[in-house]
Order: sequence, then C-alpha cells, then structure tokens
Amino acid sequence: ICKVRSKHPYSPGAERRQPMNHYGEPEGEEKICAVCGDRATGYHFRVMTCEGCKGFFRRSISKGVCFTCPFTRNCTITKAKRRQCQACRLQKCLAVGMKKDMIMSEEALQMRRVLRKQKKQERELAEEPAELTEEQEQLISSLIEAHKRHFDSGFSQFVHCSDWGLCLPSPRAAPWPPLQSLQGDMLPDNFSMLPHFADLSTVLIQQVIKFAKEIPAFRSLPIDDQISLLKGATLEICQIQFNTVFNEETKAWECGQHCYTIQDGALAGFQQIYLEPLLKFHISLKKLRLHEAEYVLLLAIALFSPDHPGITQRHTVDQLQEKMALTLKSYIDQRHPLPEGRFLYAKLLLLLTELRTLKVENTRQILHIQDLTAMTPLLSEIIS
Repeated sequence: ICKVRSKHPYSPGAERRQPMNHYGEPEGEEKICAVCGDRATGYHFRVMTCEGCKGFFRRSISKGVCFTCPFTRNCTITKAKRRQCQACRLQKCLAVGMKKDMIMSEEALQMRRVLRKQKKQERELAEEPAELTEEQEQLISSLIEAHKRHFDSGFSQFVHCSDWGLCLPSPRAAPWPPLQSLQGDMLPDNFSMLPHFADLSTVLIQQVIKFAKEIPAFRSLPIDDQISLLKGATLEICQIQFNTVFNEETKAWECGQHCYTIQDGALAGFQQIYLEPLLKFHISLKKLRLHEAEYVLLLAIALFSPDHPGITQRHTVDQLQEKMALTLKSYIDQRHPLPEGRFLYAKLLLLLTELRTLKVENTRQILHIQDLTAMTPLLSEIIS
C-alpha cells in the first residue's frame, strides 16, 4: 500500500502556486519583448513587446515600406541587433503574432488625440471650482453688511454696572479693567464675574436679534417661526461671533478693552465640563483662519436650523439653510484652493454639530446658576 504524503503548502518541498495576472501569466516576473528580448511594456497589437518594436511595427505597416534583407533573410533579432535588419525584424513581428489590422490610420490616431485632449480639458474644468453666482455674491454682501452694522467687535457699547443692570452707552464711563491687570490679592470672589457675564450676554443677544432682522429671508417668516429660530440658535451664534475676537495664542477673548479667559467663565459659575470643550471648540475654529464671509455664512446656517421646536414652515427654513450651506461650500471652493481648502467645509459642519452639543450643556448650566436668569430677562426668554 502506497502512502501518499500530503505536503503542507508552507512545508519544505511543497509547490507554491504563483498568483496569475488576467493574461494567465505569473505576476511579478519581468516581461520580455517577444520580438527582440528587451524589457516589454505591455501587449501591443496582441503581442507582449517593448516600446521600440511597437513603434517600429506601426511605422512599417502604416507607411507600407518594403524592406529587403541584405543577408540570408534569417537574421537574429536581439536588443543590440534589432536595428541591423529591418526586414527580418518586421518578419519577426509578424511571426510572433502582431496584427496588421489593429494599427490605426493616421486620421484615426489624430481623432483619438483630439478626443483625449477634450476629455483632459473636461476633467480639468470639472476640477475647477464653479464661480459664485450673482445671487450668492449678493447674499454674502448683505450678510457681511448686516454683520458689520450690528456686531461690534470692539464692544464699545458694553459698559459694566455693579448694580447688575445693563447700562446705557456712556462715553464717560470708565472701562471695566481686564482681569489680567488685577493683582493676586484683588482677584474676584466666586461668582464675582456673574453680573459682568449677565450684561455681556444681554448685549450679544440684542446684536443677534438685530442681525437676524436684517436678513430678508428671516423677516419673511411668520413671527412665531422667527422667535423659535432665535430661541434655538442665539447661543450658538454668540459663540461663533465670540470666535472672531478669540486670540489663539493667549487663549483669551479680546472684547475691546475687556479681556476674558476660560477662568473668568468659572468665576461666573460655569463648570469645567462645559468650559474645557468650549475652549477646545474655539481653538479648532480659529485654526481654520476663516474669512468674514465664512463667519457670516456660519451664523446664517446656525440661524436657519429647521430642527428647532415650534417651527411651522420647516420646509422653507430647511431650504434657506441649504441655500446658505451651498453658498458656503461654493465660497470655500473658490477662495481656498487645494490643498488649503481640502476638508474645510466638512470640518466646519463637524464644528457646528459640536457647537450644538455645547449649547445643550450651556443651557443646562445657565438654568442652574442662581440669579443669572433673574439678572438677564432676555437670556431667560431665549432659553425658556
């Protein structure tokens, strides 16, 4: 009885099957020209050949040249000797199976070159960002104008009052000293920044309301929908606006003569579970180096969010948000060429989603800070 010993595929002496290409040949082996033995570049006219023999065969057949062998019509064709006898080289091409009928005419070649050039131009045009439409240009201009009119980056109208009330603008009022200028023994007690934060919130909310009312599409909505949008988006818009005055190096918000750090938020009663992600958000957004047009479009996208409760014309609001988002995408494609603009739009959408999560925690903490909503009726109305 003969015992047949099966060999493990990885055992010594076992035959290993090489992977094959789609021509049924082992992969990884160097391809040899069937005509001259030079390194082949692929199949040309049905035969594996080098570029030299491919070109020689095409020229010879296209021009209809009749070669004559000066020797015995049995010359050896190698890489070194292939130029010595054109007749035997052409005969070798035919002998190994190169097909005359696969050679394109000069007119067909020219047509193929034209088509390739057209396709290349089409691809290049497809990769080029489309110009902003006139409507998009007008939208951006109107948003920037409203932003400049109602958002004061210098906070010149903000005056802190010690009696927890929002003061009217007064050119003679002394500015609130930056916390960085306070000595160690003069640092405020717990919640000493609360009145300051209350007044600042009121000023910002008023600016958001005025900015929204400057947008024709917002004014065209029913008043109840306007209120619902403002209630849902104001806190998010305030943070986007705050990012325009955020200093990435000092990690402080420079509001004119006022300067705030994340520690000041803690002195107003906010907890680290909100403050730390908030600082991270502002650092991430500031690193994107947005233009003013991109900031105002972000404000508009946050404003026209159709998933806020109480909205009756949800489809209309959804279309408005889509319009703002498409304008932002077109602007980024136009003003941030690759590789600078790669993934910028996607990063902004992710940050907007992150901002929505921050707003939830912000609202929760505002409701738990004693006396804050009592000090700011407008803020209380927004988060109600």
